[in-house]
Amino acid sequence: MEINTEYIGYLASALLMISFSLKNVNKLRLVNTLGCFTFVLYGYLLDAWPVVISNGFIAIVNIFYLLKELKAPNK
Repeated sequence: MEINTEYIGYLASALLMISFSLKNVNKLRLVNTLGCFTFVLYGYLLDAWPVVISNGFIAIVNIFYLLKELKAPNK
């Protein structure tokens, strides 16, 4: 089965666009992280390391703040 790289790029773009339409910051970060991981896969398949590195970094930042929010005492 052949993977159509272009579809992975479209999925990643759609996830990022959806994430920026969300009002809840935690949901935004979660969906954005999924989009970033999809872009990492897309960049890897295209051998586009700037895409892999930048989206990998953004995913790590999102995960950091999501975990920080989970560990924070209830407000």
